[in-house]
Amino acid sequence: MSNLLDQLKSFTTVVADTGDINSIKKYKPTDATTNPSLIAAAAQMPEYQQIVDDTLLEAKKELGEGADDKAVAAAAFKSLAVAFGKKILEIVPGRVSTEVDARLSFDGAKTIEQAHDIICAVR
Repeated sequence: MSNLLDQLKSFTTVVADTGDINSIKKYKPTDATTNPSLIAAAAQMPEYQQIVDDTLLEAKKELGEGADDKAVAAAAFKSLAVAFGKKILEIVPGRVSTEVDARLSFDGAKTIEQAHDIICAVR
């Protein structure tokens, strides 16, 4: 006998809206979407500390040893969504959508700039 989620999957595409990789593994959606607030919440979970640490180290390496902590954190946060998205792509068979910061919703140029940063970070 199937559960309600399995029944739902037979009628539609299930999309996880989270940065919690373990939840995605558990519920096995087809696609996933994340946003900065979901990534920030997931980044505070102990099980994802390695992703955060790796992203911080990469940012520090890119900016150089003289970079201050605030600059490193800002650079790392831009890459963090991509790092989580890549991990999620290892699980879902479909797509991962990464949303830009909602505060940019009325600033088209900044939205495009942030989307470009995300796209470049994937490469």
